Amino acid sequence: MFDCIRKTGLCLLLSAVAVISGCAATSNGSGSEKAQQNPVYSPEQARVLAREGKQAYDRGEVETAIQTWQSAVELNPADAVTVNNLALVLKDENRFSEAANLLEKGVGASPETAELHYNLAVISELYLLQLKKALVHYKRYQQLSGTEDKTVAGWIADLERRLQ
Repeated sequence: MFDCIRKTGLCLLLSAVAVISGCAATSNGSGSEKAQQNPVYSPEQARVLAREGKQAYDRGEVETAIQTWQSAVELNPADAVTVNNLALVLKDENRFSEAANLLEKGVGASPETAELHYNLAVISELYLLQLKKALVHYKRYQQLSGTEDKTVAGWIADLERRLQ
């Protein structure tokens, strides 16, 4: 799987398509609470939707891409690539809270994916001014990446200083 993030600019790279989503069944008003509690996952359909979302994005149809990727994520919430791509497009559309919420769900479904932590940290710090959350996710990114990123280490030190 390709890395779908460029750390220096949160650049969206759409060279790989994988899908994560979890779609909860909707109630038809017949008291089907159990159906609502048990999400229906369809990784195969999610992959199709992820490809369609990429194609829409490549054609410049950003809103169609967002809607298609959202459907893909509902069907397979563990697809870190699609979650990441969607979050970065939402960020580019100035939908920062939505992007952060999506990344938090992505971290919940794929907690060992360093890029999700990185992007959540950047959006939390720069766009939402949630410095404590940013610090937590920068640190987790460092742990998961397996190497000491000197730039991120500097950001961590700066956040720790600012939060004292």
